[in-house]
Amino acid sequence: MFFFRRIAVAAALGISLSVPAVAQKIDALELYRNGKYAEAIAVCKQEIQQNPKNVNSYVVLCWSLVSNKQYAEAEARAIEARNISSTDTRLIEILAEAKYYQGKNDGALEYFQLYLANASQNSKDIGYAYLYMGEIYIRQAKYQHADIALSMAVHIKPVEYATWWARCGYAREMAGAYASALVAYNKALELDKSLADAIRGKDRVTAKLQ
Repeated sequence: MFFFRRIAVAAALGISLSVPAVAQKIDALELYRNGKYAEAIAVCKQEIQQNPKNVNSYVVLCWSLVSNKQYAEAEARAIEARNISSTDTRLIEILAEAKYYQGKNDGALEYFQLYLANASQNSKDIGYAYLYMGEIYIRQAKYQHADIALSMAVHIKPVEYATWWARCGYAREMAGAYASALVAYNKALELDKSLADAIRGKDRVTAKLQ
């Protein structure tokens, strides 16, 4: 879910390095972009050995680790990198995601909130942060909180992801807000008429409203 958006973020931020490091960094990003996560990890680790304070190398390393489902190492490396740059929102977001995928819900929530408090309002990842928060609240059976977070997510990216609307509908359904759940399920089906979760959800809440 986060692969293509991260490439865009990396390109937008840019990387200011020496000429040899630029070549290495482009290689790492290219490997990452092509889904060659293990190779990207190896390149980034070599870069960090050469320059232990290269935050950009840490960022691409951690992105690759998360994409390769090496969540514990991604968390450890992001913590290590924050000793160099504690305010880098990329590292904060990585920590949040790494904790999320390890089921560390409270820690993940804390870092997603920290990310939202510090990220630029133009960041393309804000919607994803709210999505993750909504999923955490669903895990915790805090459905009204989940509704708020997921409603923010679909407000930010209203026409991109049918699955987001379906999850928003589910949170509203579980909170007992059947009418607004139906709205969300219908929106999901406008975007993807074959989405099974939305079809089933719509059937359930329609029955509740009769």
